[in-house]
Amino acid sequence: MSWISKFILKILGWKVINDLPNEKKYMLIAAPHTSNWDFPLGLLVKFAEKVKLNYLGKGALFDSPFGWFFRALGGIPVYRKKRLNMVDQMVDQFNQREHMILAMSPEGTRSYLEYWKSGFYHIAHKAKVPIAMATLDFGNKLVRLGNTFMPSGDIQADMQIIRAFFEGVKGKKPQNQGPIQVKS
Repeated sequence: MSWISKFILKILGWKVINDLPNEKKYMLIAAPHTSNWDFPLGLLVKFAEKVKLNYLGKGALFDSPFGWFFRALGGIPVYRKKRLNMVDQMVDQFNQREHMILAMSPEGTRSYLEYWKSGFYHIAHKAKVPIAMATLDFGNKLVRLGNTFMPSGDIQADMQIIRAFFEGVKGKKPQNQGPIQVKS
């Protein structure tokens, strides 16, 4: 799958810069998330770069008839109607597994939002795992993976690192990109 994915990315004009850490556990945040095309692009990069990762997906994706497919790709279903503490569930997953790279889109939706969801940060901080970042820059056809840091516990200070990494990155639908900020 790796060479096929690399070939497809090359044909489509995409470049990947991979500076991901050689760690068994970390949070990988990908942004901006503005289009359904982000998922197939992410899959191509996953296979091309041979990154064994998990991701959270809308629970309905994991129902029949295609649930097996999304699970095989590393998906973990999120059922939003159930009152479950997702942060604690994911921290438990990190603690139970020997290897876990959890990819999330902090926006949580393809629509414009004034604030990013902060769950990714709280998961990483409570699980004591670093945060790595991934751009999906449709403007430059560039996926950049890396710039890893350990969350300090001061989310607003750490958001400055995150904002700097994603500065100038354009999603497939730039009008759907909101500011890179979380609620205090």
